[in-house]
Amino acid sequence: MPEITLIIPAYNEAEHIGPCIESVQKNAPGFFKEIIVVDNASTDGTGDIAAKFPVRVVRENEKGLTHARQKGYESASTDLIAYIDADCRMADGWSYVVREHFRAYPETVALTGPVQYFDGPVYLRVLVEFVEWIVLPITYWMTGFLLIGGNFVAQKSAIKAAGEFDKSIKFYGEDADIGRRLSKVGSVYLRMHMVIYTSMRRFQHDGLVRTSGNYTLNFLSHIFLGRSVTHEYTDRRH
Repeated sequence: MPEITLIIPAYNEAEHIGPCIESVQKNAPGFFKEIIVVDNASTDGTGDIAAKFPVRVVRENEKGLTHARQKGYESASTDLIAYIDADCRMADGWSYVVREHFRAYPETVALTGPVQYFDGPVYLRVLVEFVEWIVLPITYWMTGFLLIGGNFVAQKSAIKAAGEFDKSIKFYGEDADIGRRLSKVGSVYLRMHMVIYTSMRRFQHDGLVRTSGNYTLNFLSHIFLGRSVTHEYTDRRH
C-alpha cells in the first residue's frame, strides 16, 4: 500500500501523549513513514514530551481541533494520512486492517473505524461499545459518509478536493463535515474491526446522555443542514 503519515492533534495532553505514541510504536511498528504531533497551543509541555519520541512536532498556535487537523494535513509528506487523538491507544491489528483494506480497495478516499475505551466504568464501556456495533453500521448504510474523527485514514488529495478542514467548526460535527464532503469525492468505508482505544473522560464528565446527544445532534445537522448546530464545548483533560 502507499506510504502513510500518522497525525496526532494534541492540546494540553501531557498526560496522554507519551502513552499514545508508545502504543503506536508497540502495535504498528514501521507502519508509518512519519508520525506528526500537532502541538495545538498547548501550555503544559505537550510538545516537549512528544519531542522525546521519534516523531515530528509541529506547532499550531490557533487553538481548535480543526486548526490542528489542517496543520497536520498541510505538514504531511504522503498522500495517505491517518488521524488519531492524543488520548488514544493504537490497537493491535489496526495497521493490518488498514493495509489489507487499501490493498483490496486502493480507490478508497477515506476509511474509518470505531473507538472503544480503555478507562471508565466497565458497565459504561460495554454499553457504549454494544450500541456502537448496532448504530454505526446502520448509520453508515443510511448515509454513506460516516467518519470517526479520532480514527480515520484519508487521501490527502481527496481532502484537498473536498475543500480541506472547516476551521470555523470548533469541535462537534467536524468529523461529520469532512466525512460528508469526502463522500462526494469518492468512496468512504467503515471497518468495524479497525478499532482505536480512547479515553472515556468526556462521557464521564458530561454524562452518557448529554455527550451522545451532542454527537448525534450535530451528525444529523450535517445530514439535513450541512452544518453544526453546537458551537461551544468544554475541554476535558483529566
